[in-house]
Amino acid sequence: MNGSPVAQAFDIYGVAFRGGTATLLARVVDEFGAPLRPDDVIAAEYSVYELNLSDPNYRQAVPGHHARSLAVRDLLLPELRRDYPWDVDEVGYNFRHTLDAAVAPPFPGAGRHYLVEFRLQPAVGQVIIVRFRVYTI
Repeated sequence: MNGSPVAQAFDIYGVAFRGGTATLLARVVDEFGAPLRPDDVIAAEYSVYELNLSDPNYRQAVPGHHARSLAVRDLLLPELRRDYPWDVDEVGYNFRHTLDAAVAPPFPGAGRHYLVEFRLQPAVGQVIIVRFRVYTI
């Protein structure tokens, strides 16, 4: 390598109640490892998909939670935070979103696996994908 940062992509796992919501937290960084700030992103959207673990290509969009636009300033924080419920490390998070269950539940079935995928369009560069895998009880 020529000193370029190494991209790391991984899903963040969690558990939620069927019919409920979830508050999703992450630390999202740019291609150089600096925390992403609201001014760095011009658009954001999310989708929730039900998954089938026996077929890795299966993704069924959850009604009411597909390609939903979000206000970037409601999603990304200007600084890293270390408050509750963040318990991953002492560095903190800069990404926070609570899924809206008022119109339609994001996780309608129990005992199922869901993928929550956020797509962030930076002012410069490629789309940034942030993913959460949620199992429901």
